[in-house]
Amino acid sequence: MSRTNALQFHRNGSRPMSSVPGAENSSRAAARGAWWRTGLDLCRPYEWVTLAYLGLSGLFLAIFHGNLPGAWIHFLIRCGIAGAIFALVWAAWRWPSAGLRFARHWYPLALFIFFFEELHYLCHLIFAQWFDAWLIEFDFALFRAHPTVWLEQFATPARNDLMAFFYLTYYFYTVVLAGLLYGKRQWRAFWVLMTATAVAYAMGYVIAILFPVEGPYHTLAAMQRGGLEGGPATALMNVIQRFGRVHGAAFPSLHVAGAFVAVLGAWRYARRMFWVFLPLFMAMCVSTVYGRYHYVADIFGGLIIGGMGWLLGRRWEAREAEEVEEVDEVEDSEAAAASRRRLFR
Repeated sequence: MSRTNALQFHRNGSRPMSSVPGAENSSRAAARGAWWRTGLDLCRPYEWVTLAYLGLSGLFLAIFHGNLPGAWIHFLIRCGIAGAIFALVWAAWRWPSAGLRFARHWYPLALFIFFFEELHYLCHLIFAQWFDAWLIEFDFALFRAHPTVWLEQFATPARNDLMAFFYLTYYFYTVVLAGLLYGKRQWRAFWVLMTATAVAYAMGYVIAILFPVEGPYHTLAAMQRGGLEGGPATALMNVIQRFGRVHGAAFPSLHVAGAFVAVLGAWRYARRMFWVFLPLFMAMCVSTVYGRYHYVADIFGGLIIGGMGWLLGRRWEAREAEEVEEVDEVEDSEAAAASRRRLFR
């Protein structure tokens, strides 16, 4: 390929913008237009997932603002996030640098944390009641017992600490796999992972708003015999829960959903890592129930939306790549020229 459509190549993420021939001229051409319009042209599927969630949750806030004191603050935050996304995407393309490229690839992780923590306030935006009773009945019908209560018979300080460790592994699946792909400059694989994770999380956020569940830590507290005392892993988990626990958003388990996407991504892109992830992930699923964070039904829900997120995210990114390749194949044709005119209008 003698020449490359710089804007399209960057959207595809195959390599940094700074290494694309003609990028400087294309940057000057696009700079004449509105930065936000260029930002829209450069948005990847991940951004569209995020913007869709911001728009839908913003619509919920506008309709049901009377149920949430300070709803306008959450609405303004959404506007600010959308503007910041456009600005970052545009800036990372307009002024290519290692720092902006890093921010462009890794900022999704910060949004994942923010959106999850925000569910503490949004879980009763539409419905005032909790829907735990349905999930409690599901678990009891399946096991003829309450799993979180039944598992107490196996509790010891050592076992509690081991389970806390397994639960903590959630925080590493996506980061470790994404770091490996980023280090190897496998941009397409990196964005498949991020897009799939965003799709799974976005579905989970919406479900948590429409179907508020607080979890067995609250609903079955009267049946529990006491706390789960342990060692350093338990202490660390207690600190995280103290400052980051969300009352609500238990169904589906977003911890399971996000980790499952990473496990599927490891199977596709880092098979050796998959065999490390798999047993830890299975133990993590058990620990979410053992630690009283989730019902078993939450685990099933997390697996379902994690799997859906992976399938949809991977398919979306694949279609995006195909569109870019089609433009590249006709680079010297009138179709390519028309495409460039549309992109830089």
